[in-house]
Amino acid sequence: MANSATIIRKEIIKLLYFNKVLSISALSSSLNKSVPVILKIINELVEDEVIIETGFAPSTGGRRAVMYALETRLQYILCVSMDQFVTNIALLDLENNVVGEIDKLHLPLATTENALQILIDGIVKFINKTDVQKEKIIAIGIGMPGFIDVKKGINYSFLQANANINDLISEATGKPVFIDNDSSIIALAELKFGGARNKKEAMVVNIGWGVGLGIILNSKLYRGQNGFAGEFSHIPLFSNNKLCSCGKMGCLETETSLLVIIEKARKGIQEGRISILKNKVFDVDLERAFEQIVLAAKSGDQFALELISKAAFEIGRGVSILIHILNPEIIVLSGRGATVGNLWMAALQQAVAEYSIPRLAAYTELAISPLGQKAGLIGAAVLVMENLEKLNFKKAKSEIVAE
Repeated sequence: MANSATIIRKEIIKLLYFNKVLSISALSSSLNKSVPVILKIINELVEDEVIIETGFAPSTGGRRAVMYALETRLQYILCVSMDQFVTNIALLDLENNVVGEIDKLHLPLATTENALQILIDGIVKFINKTDVQKEKIIAIGIGMPGFIDVKKGINYSFLQANANINDLISEATGKPVFIDNDSSIIALAELKFGGARNKKEAMVVNIGWGVGLGIILNSKLYRGQNGFAGEFSHIPLFSNNKLCSCGKMGCLETETSLLVIIEKARKGIQEGRISILKNKVFDVDLERAFEQIVLAAKSGDQFALELISKAAFEIGRGVSILIHILNPEIIVLSGRGATVGNLWMAALQQAVAEYSIPRLAAYTELAISPLGQKAGLIGAAVLVMENLEKLNFKKAKSEIVAE
């Protein structure tokens, strides 16, 4: 059982991770602990090379406070960001910088029978080839699509529904493992470092091959009774007789996902639409196809802009429902689709204006994520740091292991 000093130690590390630099006075105030108690633990952390002095705070007329930050070169987090088709594996330092190269696995989860083993092999391969010493990797954070039981480590949608993914990957790597839904960890990334930072009530829409949602209530991720809150994709909005991936008809996903945008692009080209996309969206992988559509839209291609605007308008209809039910301070568009940038906004705002009560909509900000596609990787790192109480710092060179 962790003692009081160990708990405070971990809370200091968390605060420095999420706030970059802090003074002893600020740490004392945040943790409601006396300055002498904080000073003692700070000195221990400096001695253990977990944190460093970064200089003095700007002068406010009195004595300038010494500022502290994490020593980012001694600890790293292995971050895995998965969607239905592509898995990115990267090493992040404690300032969320990618260290080395990002490994990409083309891993269609729904159609690959041994997807879990491929994932495990990919992570092990990444660890073995990285230049960072294995003992400096403190844990593995993974965001993945599907219904996730974070306590049991089970993904009920993909990756062998009865398998404890945490245990299997931990056994193969020797590292603690934490998994969560991809939209949930993207919401965590936005809350801590992105568009929802310092917001108490926020909705984070993860635009990808589906359309996910992370719900922030009172500055915390809301999971619902069973941890499955946020299935935004499957709100039944349309009478289009289109089958959704969930097995139902007319879900939001059937008109707004990136898969739908790509399919509409292909169909439009086949039907003779004039566009610079001609001969570009065929026989390529999904990522490349979407990138081509985004590039075409940003260059002013009318057909590509039409595709983005149509999806944005329908997302706006869904967003209007969120505004009416939850009255959030901000709604952030994040995930892979955030690379479209402000091209989402005009049609989205039009839909919100048409379908929302003005008194409610007037108080909700609409924003594009500043994190881009890196949100999933940062979210995986945040997931690890949010579970810091389950890890332990050794004295020797700040190694972190599972308790």
